[in-house]
Amino acid sequence: MSGVQLTRVTKDFGPVRVIHGVDLDIRQGEFCVFVGPSGCGKSTLLRMIAGLEETTDGQIRIEDEDVTDAEPADRGVAMVFQTYALYPHMTVAQNMGFGLKMNRHPKAEIAAKVAEASRILKLDPLLERKPAALSGGQRQRVAIGRAIVRGPKVFLFDEPLSNLDAELRVEMRAEIARLHREIKATMIYVTHDQVEAMTMADKIVVLRAGRIEQVGSPMELYDDPDNRFVAGFIGSPAMNFVAGRVQGGQVVTPAFDTPLDRQSPNLMDGRKVEIGLRPDTLQLTDHGNFRVDLAENLGGVTYAHLTAPSGEKLVVQTTRRLDPAGGGTVGVTMDPAQAYFFDAESGMRLR
Repeated sequence: MSGVQLTRVTKDFGPVRVIHGVDLDIRQGEFCVFVGPSGCGKSTLLRMIAGLEETTDGQIRIEDEDVTDAEPADRGVAMVFQTYALYPHMTVAQNMGFGLKMNRHPKAEIAAKVAEASRILKLDPLLERKPAALSGGQRQRVAIGRAIVRGPKVFLFDEPLSNLDAELRVEMRAEIARLHREIKATMIYVTHDQVEAMTMADKIVVLRAGRIEQVGSPMELYDDPDNRFVAGFIGSPAMNFVAGRVQGGQVVTPAFDTPLDRQSPNLMDGRKVEIGLRPDTLQLTDHGNFRVDLAENLGGVTYAHLTAPSGEKLVVQTTRRLDPAGGGTVGVTMDPAQAYFFDAESGMRLR
């Protein structure tokens, strides 16, 4: 059974179309992450699933029920927002149970559901506190608990960790991933942070300008991107790109002295390409003409920011420790088998 299914879904704001015929199938119990740059339509798409934005055309189904025109309260979804939206005068327990109380559920049922959500989220010591006495991470857990007590078919998360500091974001990522494993619910999560997407998702949907660029598991998108946009967006540090041209059955680039051998019917002589190189597939050598602009020494790993002789910028991931201020030159070697090739005009992958 499908958890959520979108069929040719579009959204217009006046004359401007912001979602362009999206087709997507999210399986029941799957953790699906919408990721993309600001303005790509990921939050709009989430709000359409929630019923907070009307669907201009197409169909939205949740557990095989057409909810395209249904009210938000009738869709069986619960949404966790970027802001916690907790009632400051209520305790944690009262905040979590408030929605059920407003719908006139029995007190015993509310208490039982709040207790179960509290157990899952480890909130028992905090139940009598008010939001002012909680940390940001604790408030977000309460907001998630409020969603859990409703027992929804689908959980929707709209950038829930963006207000937290770096340490709390890591902690909450693990918390939400553990929650998904425990309750096995369908979850759709919106973020602009591809690290969140890579570490939490079963399925990633990469969006750009209201269209889906690619759908797949984190490692599928990392290892086998369909185009330059996905290749550059998935992975941290981002993939490097240098210009090249097919010449005599090889790909030559002014950034490197050595041509790249790659047999492919799509690599025809004279074709302009972009060569994609992951930072962790490049190796530094002591002698060469790549200028070191900056070195980010992080302890176990260093990100070396370099300028190639052609003027193109590269980042190399290494275990060597370099002068943080940069300076001097190094050599860079690469394995042609680990290079990706993209058409210079369309950006599509040349396999």
